[in-house]
Amino acid sequence: MTYDDIDIGYDVPAAIGDTIADIQTPALIIDLDAFERNVARMKDHAGTMGVRLRPHAKTHKSADVALYQIANGGAVGICCQKVSEAEALVRGGVTDVLVANEVADPKKIDRLARLARSARVSVCVDDPAVVATLSEAAALHGVTLDVLVEIDCGARRCGVLPGEPAVELAKTVAAAPSLAFAGIQAYHGSAQHIYDPVERRAAIDKAIDMARETAGLLRDAGLEPKIITGAGTGTHDLEGASGVYNEIQPGSYIFMDEDYSRVRSTEGNGTIGGFEHALFVLTSIMSKPASGRAICDAGLKAHSIDSGLPTVFERPALKFASASDEHGKIEDPQDTLKLNDRLRLVPGHCDPTCNLYDWYVCVRNGRVEALWPVTARGKLY
Repeated sequence: MTYDDIDIGYDVPAAIGDTIADIQTPALIIDLDAFERNVARMKDHAGTMGVRLRPHAKTHKSADVALYQIANGGAVGICCQKVSEAEALVRGGVTDVLVANEVADPKKIDRLARLARSARVSVCVDDPAVVATLSEAAALHGVTLDVLVEIDCGARRCGVLPGEPAVELAKTVAAAPSLAFAGIQAYHGSAQHIYDPVERRAAIDKAIDMARETAGLLRDAGLEPKIITGAGTGTHDLEGASGVYNEIQPGSYIFMDEDYSRVRSTEGNGTIGGFEHALFVLTSIMSKPASGRAICDAGLKAHSIDSGLPTVFERPALKFASASDEHGKIEDPQDTLKLNDRLRLVPGHCDPTCNLYDWYVCVRNGRVEALWPVTARGKLY
């Protein structure tokens, strides 16, 4: 996608062919080589384990990235969290979307059913009160919605209790007009960031047991769970190799952030999955007010710090020490930095960082190769 007709610096931070030095900062950049290797690695992992791959678009919120994952990364479709995200992705050309979350508001449910006229749309439920509203909206718009029963498998977030409560909810779904019971979602979100591989495996083993038990009871009741889905970047290898799950939902693997770099592989050697940092906040030094200190232009508004401060990529002598709204303080003990130097920051948490930007500036061999809109930026409803 080329935007040569748009004034650079007004609508987009760079032009195709620009060098790194030309990019207006702060900017969200993708190292295309690392990104493509990450996509290929997860495709290989899923293929080896024999499970479907449905990546989570809540990470990138980009139709361009989603379409690349489908065309090149083995993805059967895409996950998202909000109806507005699903709408934006479908407008961008995605044709198979799972809203891997609960949708309870009748207006949102109506939008979801209307969207199913343009794409295959699935959604999760954990409450029988929602089933009737989903059914009515689907019938009104002349569609059939695939519905997955979400179970709480340890995160204590959304989800009905596993076992018989999940079976009863599945029966309600299966009996509702214009709905199709598709299976179960068993996603343990908080386990993704358990750094210790032994503790992480223990948490996921419990989740796998809950999913296995629930699936068995569903089959006993004559309700085949065609889809058993869950897992994220941090645990994809565990659920994927379990023999229980047949679909996985990793998201952050394409970019990887500083927090995920602390999640050790199941074998305890290296980062989970061998994935690389591919997403960076490109920042410039805007002030060098004192020896040992530099100030960059990426502050709190440029990256999310809920999972910790960013790190300076491949510059271990530099430390991102603190942030205010528009400023980042860099400790530079050797006084190596000067005005307008560029640094790549690895964000602490990639998902909310991506939601702060309008564009991905995609770079290869030191030059801008593509500009991808953050299609679903701000789509929170």
